Amino acid sequence: METPETEHPVNPRGRAFFWGGIILGLLLLLLLLTHGFGLLRAPPEAPAQPALVHQGDKIFVPQNSPLRQRLTVEAAAAENKSIVVVAPGIVEADPARTISVLPPGAGRVHELKVALGDCVSSAQVLALIDSPDLAQAYDDNDKAASLARLNAKILKYQEEQFKIGAAAQRDLDQARSDNEQAAAEYTRTRAHLRAMGAQENARGAARLLAVRAPRAGCIVALTTAPGTTINDDTQPIMTLADLSVVWVTALVAEKDIAQVQPSQSAEITLDAYPARSLHGKVLFVSPVMEADSRRNKTRIAFDNPDLLLKPNMFATVSLQAAALRRVILPSSALLMNNDRTTVFVATAPWTFERRTVEPLLEESTQVAIRSGIEPGEQVVVRGGILLND
Repeated sequence: METPETEHPVNPRGRAFFWGGIILGLLLLLLLLTHGFGLLRAPPEAPAQPALVHQGDKIFVPQNSPLRQRLTVEAAAAENKSIVVVAPGIVEADPARTISVLPPGAGRVHELKVALGDCVSSAQVLALIDSPDLAQAYDDNDKAASLARLNAKILKYQEEQFKIGAAAQRDLDQARSDNEQAAAEYTRTRAHLRAMGAQENARGAARLLAVRAPRAGCIVALTTAPGTTINDDTQPIMTLADLSVVWVTALVAEKDIAQVQPSQSAEITLDAYPARSLHGKVLFVSPVMEADSRRNKTRIAFDNPDLLLKPNMFATVSLQAAALRRVILPSSALLMNNDRTTVFVATAPWTFERRTVEPLLEESTQVAIRSGIEPGEQVVVRGGILLND
């Protein structure tokens, strides 16, 4: 038996509910795609204000910038500042007390009486030279002495003969002339021996050329040895220096030359004696710069009775310059910019420019400025690193 199909007619209320659901879904989908038709979109955020603004070569700090609370600006102060110029130095022998010892003549060094570093007295024998020049000088002197004695006898004989009328006036005059010439030649040969440092009456082995010290001092250079043949008597065989007074030569940089004057106070410390300081006065400031180092030689003289100061010792020289009025800034104001030292200067309220300065190097919280800042200018003394972008 068949079951009859049952039909359910759609009433108007159901149809309205169906289409209403479809429309509501479409509206929700459209709302999501359009962010609520712009009505529910959040308002755009205001752009963040920069901490600083570049205006050409200047930097401006806006009103609401947090940097204003971290920057300290003060007027540059000025005071009389005594500058200390520090320069490397070296101990040197006084050139006015240094002598190059020349051999009196050519020959072979027979004996060397001194060694490098020995201290000698004036006229002390330094070396003995077997010299052909000296041998010739002795021969000339012997001949001159013999001829002088002979002519003296002839003159005496002629004078006696002239008294008894046995000699003519002409013979007497000739004898006098010959005697004077012989005496003059003998005087010359003896002077030559004395100039060579030789004894006039020496004989045999004593006829060696003695090289004597021209003054007291120490042998600081030696260029000969026993057996050496000396062909050029214009070349020194040693150097003698009187080290009882020495120089400390400071090599002052070109930028500090204006601060150095004669009679200026100087303090010297030596690498050899670090616990000891020497005090003196500037004796000499060279008028010529050293071309290779671009430094100026400034010399201070010191008595050296104990010979503690030795040539070529290294030293550090501090020269006390005259007090000058200079700008003084806290070291916190200085900034390194590449190879320059700079500060920030206020040119208007909260407007700054970078300025290159030349500080005097000192280990202190306060630094003297040689150039770049005038007294009274407003300088960032703390927090400037924040502007150093």
